[in-house]
Amino acid sequence: MHLHIISILNICFRSRLTSETPTYICANSHVSLPGTLHQNALFGMGNPLLDICAVVDKDFLDKYGLKPNDQILAEDKHKEMFEEMVKKFKVEYHAGGATQNSVKVAQWMIQKPHKVATFFGCIGKDRFGEILKEKAEESYVDAHYYEQSEEPTGTCAACITGDNRSLVANLAAANCYKKDKHLDLEENWKLVEKAKVYYIAGFFLTVSLESILKVAKHASDNNKIFSLNLSAPFICQAFKESLMKVMPYVDILFGNETEAATFAREQGFETKDIEEIAKKAQNLPKVNKKRQRIAVFTQGKEGTVMTKGDKVETFPVIQTDQSDIVDTNGAGDAFVGGFLSELVQDKSLEQCIRAGHYAANVIIRQAGCTFPEKPDFH
Repeated sequence: MHLHIISILNICFRSRLTSETPTYICANSHVSLPGTLHQNALFGMGNPLLDICAVVDKDFLDKYGLKPNDQILAEDKHKEMFEEMVKKFKVEYHAGGATQNSVKVAQWMIQKPHKVATFFGCIGKDRFGEILKEKAEESYVDAHYYEQSEEPTGTCAACITGDNRSLVANLAAANCYKKDKHLDLEENWKLVEKAKVYYIAGFFLTVSLESILKVAKHASDNNKIFSLNLSAPFICQAFKESLMKVMPYVDILFGNETEAATFAREQGFETKDIEEIAKKAQNLPKVNKKRQRIAVFTQGKEGTVMTKGDKVETFPVIQTDQSDIVDTNGAGDAFVGGFLSELVQDKSLEQCIRAGHYAANVIIRQAGCTFPEKPDFH
């Protein structure tokens, strides 16, 4: 399902990792002091959505033909639904969308300095766009949106009944990002140049391939880290050509086991073994030979698989009591956010995965991709 708010990555849990040899991946070739952070060190670009969450009643679901626990893209019949939710129920707003969720979680894990994370995406010149800007500011993410009037701000309605959530996404403005109107502007490109780690969810391949390639090439030319998420099986299928144009620039490839399996099938890897898939993904052609590609695949309770040099390692996850799980939405985005928060500080890859598991574990105990005021991660 083409839904940016939904985490397609499986649930990740807090994990104690043991490794004899920590693996380090320096974020650029001229690292000063490990762990020193500056503003705009982490750059994300993707589809910003405003999550509109409300407890609704069965009549509301029935009126718009919604199932209690489902996720769909908005159709014509849902157009009035978003405004009706706001008028009729007590709503909460959260800045959403896969990439924005991840950079928001990364900034939360880092805490200070503020605005280590930068985010680019497209919104409308409307009330929801203003709320999205406010929410990004509250998260201390340095969001620079391309604002246009043709389409309204993308939204995702989360209609809650009991333990169920019915999600309806209206991408709208998120699909209107333009390289020449935003990314190419001098003041914006300067922010791209300031970064040392880049992350883009595969969903953005449906919006602006040329924007992704410009950022990816910059990272590769300057020996910085460019990371991409497979995001959904349909990205590996319907957008395979675009995906493979970006792949030679990818230093870290994220995904879950379903996406990895689809990717392997589409690429003719002729294996269903996730470790073999990770190895083959790692060995696909790469432009920047100074960095060996790293593949990181989550697979639920089976643990997270990561390529490490010539080996593939699986990092165990600790089961969480089912009664503690409030909502699995955003868990995959949170895993990536936790991972990036340590990566941008030049920490070991083992530490990155541990942080990813921690962040996802926190998010599944909350409603939506939200979190407590401060992390408790060491």
